[in-house]
Amino acid sequence: MSSGSGRPRALVTGVTGQDGSYLAEQLLGEGWDVWGLARPASQPGNTRWIDHLLRGNDESGPRLRLIAGDLADASSLDRAMATVQPDEIYNLGAQSHVQVSFELPAATGQVTGLGVLRLLEAMRRHCPRARFYQASSSELYGQVVESPQNETTRFYPRSPYAAAKAYGFHITRNYREAYGLFAVNGILFNHESPRRGENFVTRKIALAAARIRAGLQERVHLGNLSSRRDWGFAGEYVEAMRLMLRVEQPEDYVIATGDTRSVREFCEIAFAHAGLPLTWRGSGASEQGLDEDGRVLVAVDPRYFRKAEVDALRGDAGLARERLGWQPRVTFRQLVEMMVDAELEAVGLTAG
Repeated sequence: MSSGSGRPRALVTGVTGQDGSYLAEQLLGEGWDVWGLARPASQPGNTRWIDHLLRGNDESGPRLRLIAGDLADASSLDRAMATVQPDEIYNLGAQSHVQVSFELPAATGQVTGLGVLRLLEAMRRHCPRARFYQASSSELYGQVVESPQNETTRFYPRSPYAAAKAYGFHITRNYREAYGLFAVNGILFNHESPRRGENFVTRKIALAAARIRAGLQERVHLGNLSSRRDWGFAGEYVEAMRLMLRVEQPEDYVIATGDTRSVREFCEIAFAHAGLPLTWRGSGASEQGLDEDGRVLVAVDPRYFRKAEVDALRGDAGLARERLGWQPRVTFRQLVEMMVDAELEAVGLTAG
């Protein structure tokens, strides 16, 4: 399958988000035609990270197009799949915020869980020879039973979001085994960038460090500072997605750095890079991060604690290193500083 231009085609859900925008850039750079599935109501806005890919499209070269569709609407996915006839399908669309999933559990299940099934069914009917990537998550492991976590570690989801992702993981594997589809899960651990949504803690911290330095904000309120995560750079994790669809046999992979850091450590590096080194006072729900003048810049707020906490996640990406040749290059410090630099630039400042 290929487009009339002779170029291969990819269909990407969640194309307007962090991962979708990096993926679209990389596929276009490889010479692919890329179609992004977008809900009609979201097309006029919320395209900040792909506007540069939509502008100046040239019919003679690779281009990004948007096509209307919704993971909650099977008929729209059928139309999109029949129209695009993709060679590769990347399902990055989801309701992906853990706290929101507790507030909207049914909606999260419909999109993040059953949306995967609807997409696989559309693929099975219209382009069964395509290759399918499902964005799974380290949140599947939840209350971890072993560390580090790898492809054989038992799942223990601790939120409606994680439970929906578990359904998506298993239905992807089921369609691979039952119908012979090339369908894989990428169990990606936390991956961040300057394009991360502002409601995620890493972007919230980077944004706050820059805004406090610029005098636009007094402090930032956070949840559990002791939570530990395996954080990597989204642009590199997207490379792993592409590699998973380019091997001979479909297989599920963990993508991670193997290095875990706390939210507190993320704050320390971010604020120091912005010229606001922190010292800590108190502990638990009363912990605070202060600047050299004693001003409270970081304050713990119990409202941001999870209903069912996931204390620590650390991935083992040994299989991806062995079979895909993938490994992370951006360090934790480089990632944090990259994010803070982008926010400082946005307010007209530089690091230090």
